[in-house]
Parts: sequence; structure tokens; C-alpha cells
Amino acid sequence: MSPLAIESALRGILESAVGKRALPESLNDASELLGAIPELDSMAVLGVLTQIQDDFGVQIEDDEVSADLFTTFGDLKRFVEAKLA
Repeated sequence: MSPLAIESALRGILESAVGKRALPESLNDASELLGAIPELDSMAVLGVLTQIQDDFGVQIEDDEVSADLFTTFGDLKRFVEAKLA
């Protein structure tokens, strides 16, 4: 899967979890997520992780999950890219 396809899929997953209006219009690697988007609460994070597993066909173990994954969009994207590698 290309980096652009991963980025597009992740944007869709985040939009579905928090709503399109909650995300910055120009979502990029430096865009802050956790703490910057009030709608990205613990339930939304769980939904995002579940959807990543379903959409990308990866397994995310509990010990892989930390707030660091959701610091920026780039952090989340790099995590998914690593899972797919």
C-alpha cells in the first residue's frame, strides 16, 4: 500500500471517529491529534485502533498502544506503515 493510500485511509478513519469538522482542513504529519482534538477521546481512540486493524488487516497488541501513537498524524501514520512492513 502506498504512503498516500495509507494517509488517505487514516484520514477517513479519523473522520469517522471524530467527525470531519473536528479534523484540521490540511491534515499533515505535524498535525497534532491527542489533546488538540477534543473529540479524540478514549472511545474514539479505541474506535480508530479497531478500524485500523479491520481496514489494514493488522493486529495491534495492547503493549504497542500508547499516547505517543496519537501525538501527531505523522506518528500514527508511521505506526501503521511499520505494521504493514
